[in-house]
Amino acid sequence: MAQYNFDLQYTPPDFTRPHFVEAPDKETEPAPADGLAPTAFYSSTNFPTYIKRNGQWLLAKKPRMDAVIVWDEKAQEYICTEMRKVRAGQAVVTGTAEDGSTGLLAYHAGFLPGGDSPGGEAFTFMASGASRERPLNYKRIAELIAWDRSRNGRSIWVLGPAVVHAGARESMSWLIANGYVGAVFGGNAVAVHDLERALYGTALGMDLEGHTVIGGHRHHMDAINTVRRAGSISGAVQSGIIPDGIMHSLVNYGVPFILAGSIRDDGPLPGVITDVLEAQDKMRFFTQGATLVVMLATMLHSIATGNMVSTYVERDGKIEPVWTIVVDQDEMVIQKLVDRGTHQAFGIVRNADDVLDRVVSELKKLEAGG
Repeated sequence: MAQYNFDLQYTPPDFTRPHFVEAPDKETEPAPADGLAPTAFYSSTNFPTYIKRNGQWLLAKKPRMDAVIVWDEKAQEYICTEMRKVRAGQAVVTGTAEDGSTGLLAYHAGFLPGGDSPGGEAFTFMASGASRERPLNYKRIAELIAWDRSRNGRSIWVLGPAVVHAGARESMSWLIANGYVGAVFGGNAVAVHDLERALYGTALGMDLEGHTVIGGHRHHMDAINTVRRAGSISGAVQSGIIPDGIMHSLVNYGVPFILAGSIRDDGPLPGVITDVLEAQDKMRFFTQGATLVVMLATMLHSIATGNMVSTYVERDGKIEPVWTIVVDQDEMVIQKLVDRGTHQAFGIVRNADDVLDRVVSELKKLEAGG
């Protein structure tokens, strides 16, 4: 049972204050063409954003940073959307002021603890800075992950190939098998390395001891070819060709995964999405409902996911935080993520295998009643 309270209480703005009462309705301009916003469009943040319309303050839906906000006439609500999805004539929110004075408020203080807030301890824990020299309370991280599962949260785990070749494959598979993973994001490489390990006992041509094996340089290509012959990753797993590993667990336990391709990919594996906009749309489907995001040893996929993840999620009529954890052995990777707007991320400067192994160990203790 989790010892700490991660259920942070959201305090909405006090819209009875004169500053908000006297603010005008927010101005909009019609989009001049499909995929084109007015010159003065407002560029969204990942904070709760309220817009005044007909004297009422409305919370914009489907939040993300670097989007435009449009009025959806059918749904009668403001929606954050990618600029490419704007349609000619749609009312687009304009202006730059975010303090409520012009009818738009980007609200950053909703989860800040006040006084004896029950969530204060958890907030302080997650707000600590990233450094290799900081001690880590792995038990509390495990409690957060267990708490999210206990309340039917929707977690996203973003994986880089180092999760496999650094030795965390078994721990990640355990997390999937035991219901701690809602969806997985990654690229071609993490899947290829995992499948190579299942087929040949190597990753990047190296065995479990880190030694390069004879002929190992082609194992990843052999793995791709084998899976392509099977028709799909699922087909290779279900036919018994792939006996274990991350992809094996994802398929067997019905956990969705999105593999977004890049220009440097070998193969790629069947199922890797090579259209970046298609990949973005499919990832966005999951990020919109995410309650927990864990990013492991992948700078590019972490930043991409971070750009689509909000600081909050609406569930059962409540506004809740999206707990965000990023793990990398390089502090600069974590800093890049934060600098690009994912300021809510709790950074862990460690190797992915060390973190996953310790977290799994703590989760097993929790499950045993420890």
